Amino acid sequence: MWFNPQPDVAESVLLIARYLRERGLEVWIEQGTASSIGQAEGFPVAAYEEIAAKCDLAVVVGGDGTMLTTARRLAERSVPLVGVNLGRLGFLTDIARKDALLRLGEILDGSFREESRFMLDAEVLRGGQRVFHTLALNDVVVNKGDLGRMIEFDLSIDGEFVYTQRSDGMIISTPTGSTAYALSANGPILHPSVGGIALVPLCPHALTARPVTLPDSCCIEIELLPPHDARVHFDGQARFDARAGDRVRLTRSPLAVRLLHPKSYSYFAMLREKLHWSAAPRHN
Repeated sequence: MWFNPQPDVAESVLLIARYLRERGLEVWIEQGTASSIGQAEGFPVAAYEEIAAKCDLAVVVGGDGTMLTTARRLAERSVPLVGVNLGRLGFLTDIARKDALLRLGEILDGSFREESRFMLDAEVLRGGQRVFHTLALNDVVVNKGDLGRMIEFDLSIDGEFVYTQRSDGMIISTPTGSTAYALSANGPILHPSVGGIALVPLCPHALTARPVTLPDSCCIEIELLPPHDARVHFDGQARFDARAGDRVRLTRSPLAVRLLHPKSYSYFAMLREKLHWSAAPRHN
């Protein structure tokens, strides 16, 4: 089990852990989580890597940020994830705290929907050599960092030059990330089953610069032009300070994240709730 270390979360984590144990399951708690709780009540404690090699299901208690961290850490083992929301929106952690035991029971009894979400494989190249590498489930953001001015960069797709842009940066988003930062920048919402990657400019210095959706088979490269440095963020968590001349290269990762939802889960109902769309259809 993993969770976001907030004071009011420990009770929920232990409640869920006890319930799973009562169901006859062997429950492991991630060591950082156990340390934050301050007590593990006899549950085995281990690092991400050890748990990933042993567990058949991961229950993530927290918000979307907690889920993003866990997803990247467990993707290589293809461990299915269930999210219990204790954060704000909870696009990925879709089970409400009050329903946690009921929904977990249904999932354990085999009543669930499974969904696969692709990730981005991200690397930064300097002088042709890789200097940084990670995965991103939501997005990769190249931005001006602490600079009070725009940056300039070249965009290439599959080795073909597309354009040079002056802007505050660029969001490269998966369908999963399309309801996150990209949405705030007027990017499109991509259904999770769509094999697309959205390029969303941040405050471009051109009225014609608009978001573009690409096939997920594309190789995307952004090269920083002198004299501009930039900061590259991965899922809003990891970051790398890039220099002029560096290239950020993004492709679809062969790894995917497996999400388990309650049988009643609906993507559009989730959007309606989280984005405060009209609650019911109007009839004449």
